[in-house]
Amino acid sequence: MNSSLIKSMVSATCLALAAWSAQAQELKIGYVNSDKLMREAVPARAASVKLEAEISKRDKEIAELGAKLKAAADKLDKESPMLTESERVRRQRELIDQDREFQRKRREYQEDVTQRRNEEMTSLFDRAQKVIKQIADQEKFDLIVSEGVIIASPRVDITEKVIKALNAQGGK
Repeated sequence: MNSSLIKSMVSATCLALAAWSAQAQELKIGYVNSDKLMREAVPARAASVKLEAEISKRDKEIAELGAKLKAAADKLDKESPMLTESERVRRQRELIDQDREFQRKRREYQEDVTQRRNEEMTSLFDRAQKVIKQIADQEKFDLIVSEGVIIASPRVDITEKVIKALNAQGGK
């Protein structure tokens, strides 16, 4: 009786596995390499160029301000032995105030750059998501994965399709 029960359980398990296997074969999975997408898609490169153009002027201003501050500090170090105590203290305070202002401007600049980069990446990500959804609907994908994939067969990699579709949209 036990052997009959075991045979029934094994048969049921085999049938369940066969049904699951048949169902799994119908599952269509795709993979998108988001790093490659962000490197190679024309809109991603255009966003990068646009961002660089926006920040280059302020970057240069911050660098010039830093150079002026360093020159003023070097000048104070050089002239310090010849200055009166009160003049040296006054110039040190001015230098400290200038340094605080420089640090504030540099921090604001970094925050602005980060915010703009996030805005551009969010916009690009939203566009990519729409394209991926269109491809998934057109080609009847059940699942499309991106981050956290250890290995993806080229057979399931749809990154090039997404890049081509984004490139076709251009800078819209």
